[in-house]
Amino acid sequence: MKRVNSDGAPAAIGPYSQAVAVDGAVYLSGQIGLDPATGQLVPGGVEAEARRVMENLKAVLAAAGLRFADVARTTIYLADLADFAAVNEIYGACFGDPRPARSTIQAAALPRGARVEIDAIAVGRKQD
Repeated sequence: MKRVNSDGAPAAIGPYSQAVAVDGAVYLSGQIGLDPATGQLVPGGVEAEARRVMENLKAVLAAAGLRFADVARTTIYLADLADFAAVNEIYGACFGDPRPARSTIQAAALPRGARVEIDAIAVGRKQD
């Protein structure tokens, strides 16, 4: 198992890695809308948070030599399922066909008061 880390995504806010590579797969920890430069949740509501989440995931994927096309599975956690359509639009713009398998779950609360969190599993080219 190898840790994957990117300065383009926020540092872990607990005892975990941004991602780990194991046997040809990369398991990305959940990302919330934290700005990696400030460590603070981005302002602007769920759309701004969702955009930042996707940028954070993109940075971690890049650190593993991967891209969104290599993502096989995601989970979206929403503080309120009423935000589903807004998040889905931003999320969907990042993926071509075939799109990853996915679950969407409403959570009672997310870290730091976030409105959206997304984790991913990717497989692909470089994970040494």
